[in-house]
Amino acid sequence: MTQRTDSPAPLQTGRVHDVDALRGFALLGILVVNITFMASAFPGNLVDDPDFSTPIDAVVRFLVAALFSMKFYLLFSFLFGYSFVLQMDAAARAGAAFVPRMLRRSLGLFVLGAGHIVLLYSGDVLTTYAVICLVLLAMHRVRDRTALLTSAIIYAFVTLSLIISAVFLDRSMFMPSHDEALAQAATQTQAMLGTPAEIVGQHLSGLDLLVIQAVSLQGPTALAMFLIGMIAARRGLFSDLGDRARLLKRIQMVGFAVGLPGGVVYAWLGGDVNTWATAASVVSAPFLSAAYVATLVRLMHTTRGAWVRTALAPVGRIALTNYLGQSLAGLLLFTGIGLGLAGRVSPPLLLVLAVAIFILQAALSAWWLKRHRYGPAEYLLRLFTNWTRPRRGQSVSVPTL
Repeated sequence: MTQRTDSPAPLQTGRVHDVDALRGFALLGILVVNITFMASAFPGNLVDDPDFSTPIDAVVRFLVAALFSMKFYLLFSFLFGYSFVLQMDAAARAGAAFVPRMLRRSLGLFVLGAGHIVLLYSGDVLTTYAVICLVLLAMHRVRDRTALLTSAIIYAFVTLSLIISAVFLDRSMFMPSHDEALAQAATQTQAMLGTPAEIVGQHLSGLDLLVIQAVSLQGPTALAMFLIGMIAARRGLFSDLGDRARLLKRIQMVGFAVGLPGGVVYAWLGGDVNTWATAASVVSAPFLSAAYVATLVRLMHTTRGAWVRTALAPVGRIALTNYLGQSLAGLLLFTGIGLGLAGRVSPPLLLVLAVAIFILQAALSAWWLKRHRYGPAEYLLRLFTNWTRPRRGQSVSVPTL
């Protein structure tokens, strides 16, 4: 699988603003999910904090599970694959060898991800992306049909594995009881208020679960979305998507028709606590993610909705910096290093807090990009990737993630 016969789309010399805005939107959804894990150890232990058991707490948990969980990292992964092709275009314009350049980029992402895990937040995705990107790099010349078939096989395999697990495996054999999980979560939440060394130790203690999740679910599904994103970029999907009203409406109809019931089933069955729920989400989440994309693109291409793209695009242009910044905000808000709010914020307030943090990021991103070509993390990664100091000035290059 080394020969590619599909003709790539023409080189894109400017930034695709729809893609930037979609990446910013994905970061909002990721924060809504991640902040629940940053604020308490209860979600990581697959139990609800008994201190927050009111009906409104339950409703917010249900909505986050149904509408956000397992949806936005798929969108982020799709956009990573899309940007991969933009990186190829950038290398071609610069007259640089693409493979060595991308290998350095993957290594740089892995180093940043490792630092992210140790210092900020153990629920990292950068290390997974860096490793899976090597597979994408090995397949970057395959035909679109081969890439699409590979994605379908990956999803079929993951879904079948979950169904077999649900039928034949008893989770209680290797999972703690509900009471044990509650006790463990309470202990770990209290540990979040410890010294910096204790917090780093807690981050490292979750490495085994991070690897298991990356190998069994997040890594394979991310690779599938990488490949689909690569196909979309080859075909210049976002170059004129705003003019494809009929296609966008069709994506909305099918995506919401399949994705919303799947999300409700996932939340109703208990989310990650239930293997059947996870299987339902694996099947339906890509449809809901696609529906979100179609809805947002349609909105951004209306006169009244154009401001949405203007607000979201700066966040997506420096997505790596903002992704790390969200984890830094969580560290300063919830751990003993900062305000020490771990275990003290209800689900509704966490949702409000996530939106507030994102609005602040949007304002800071717009301000920063008026003065700088790249975000701080993008600058470091670009320096490592190209092995030359990035130029100053207004950014016109492809995104980092």
